[in-house]
Amino acid sequence: MTSDTPRAVCLLSGGLDSSTCLASAIHDGFECYAISFDYGQKHKLELDAAARVAASLGAKRHLVVKIDLRMFGGSALTDDIAVPKGRSSVEMGRGIPVTYVPARNTIFLSFALAWAEVIKASDIFIGVNAIDYSGYPDCRPEYIEAFEKMASLATKAGVEGETSIRIRAPLIRLSKAEIVTLGTRLGVDFALTHSCYDPDVNGISCGECDSCQLRLKGFVEAGLTDPLPYAK
Repeated sequence: MTSDTPRAVCLLSGGLDSSTCLASAIHDGFECYAISFDYGQKHKLELDAAARVAASLGAKRHLVVKIDLRMFGGSALTDDIAVPKGRSSVEMGRGIPVTYVPARNTIFLSFALAWAEVIKASDIFIGVNAIDYSGYPDCRPEYIEAFEKMASLATKAGVEGETSIRIRAPLIRLSKAEIVTLGTRLGVDFALTHSCYDPDVNGISCGECDSCQLRLKGFVEAGLTDPLPYAK
């Protein structure tokens, strides 16, 4: 990378989508600064996956921010609420599930925005998807557009015209199968990733939560085999 290479902050959970998003940003010529969050999630081992992916894809730096969203609760990922299992595609498409973490993407993007200002990055990448997903309100195109507008109003860089922040969501209109295909083409090693909301004590994915089902569906429809082991 040269001094003229544009910088980008990339949200990285260690899952299929965010890993493909990071690979896409790197492929597009950005020097990528990956940011992950230890927010009190039950599936904290995703942070190990994020570290593996960041190293594998060649992120310039990988930062893990610790914030405890268990203080608020309200989600099956941070509170004493069971993670839904075995839901049909119809059920997944109906309403907002209990795995939604209140304001999570807004919180994460705000941290990414702060880092982007400091390192003078004009782009923030987030791997949200509005096709094969569980109905989270902060994964929709109108949300991304609204946050980008806010970023230009709420930052010193934006007000002074020094940097115009763009929120890039390259996967937002792709199906899971298309994301799997893209990630494979970009060299993502999906064996390094983790998507399950409720893995067992050995870190084996349950195969039944929404995230597992959507991931498995994506691999099947892409005509590929998911390299991760599953309990079911």
